[in-house]
Amino acid sequence: MAGAISIEKSAEVMEKTFTILKQELNMEEYLIYLQVITPRLGDATRELQEKTKSLSLQEVFDGTKRMERGVIGAR
Repeated sequence: MAGAISIEKSAEVMEKTFTILKQELNMEEYLIYLQVITPRLGDATRELQEKTKSLSLQEVFDGTKRMERGVIGAR
């Protein structure tokens, strides 16, 4: 795919994406997804590093698995 993508085509693809997501995700998952993709002010990478600096890779993995199973409340 070469060249710039039109605003109309971008809007069409985003609408299709949101339709699919609404069908496949429950309301909580859909809202979390929207939070994740919404631009934020500040340095998100630095903030994430600060929030996770005390976690081991295994803790991150375990937390992800708990979230997949719907068990909220890490650590």
